[in-house]
Amino acid sequence: MTTDTTELTPADYPLSINRPELLRTPTGKALADITMDAVVSGEVTAEDLRVTPETLVLQGRIAESAGRRQLGENCRRAAEMTAIPDAEVLAMYNALRPNASSAAQLEEIAARLEGTYSATTCAALVREAAEVYAARNLLAEES
Repeated sequence: MTTDTTELTPADYPLSINRPELLRTPTGKALADITMDAVVSGEVTAEDLRVTPETLVLQGRIAESAGRRQLGENCRRAAEMTAIPDAEVLAMYNALRPNASSAAQLEEIAARLEGTYSATTCAALVREAAEVYAARNLLAEES
């Protein structure tokens, strides 16, 4: 992910209009390269239209600069999730429902997020959910 330290403020939002030089597609194209002609000619593919983790981190920084810490955290988690296959994201979503998983199962998910995907922010959220579920008696019984 990006290590860009450019200061961002709410005035930079939306990035596509106010800071397009900061945006790249997953294949490295600049935002200006995404044109109808490029799509028609096949120069732009579906992969070019996916959000990048770097863009999500930038959006999170703007949110935080506007005092929206939780939105910023959500953007950082979303940035991490871009590396996780869709099927695994859906399985984790289901596992995080109350009474769906034991503490051990949630810790396994958190460890996989960290170890396989380097998704430490997401792993912290899963561990926090496990603590809250334990306090509220919402964990599944150990099998």
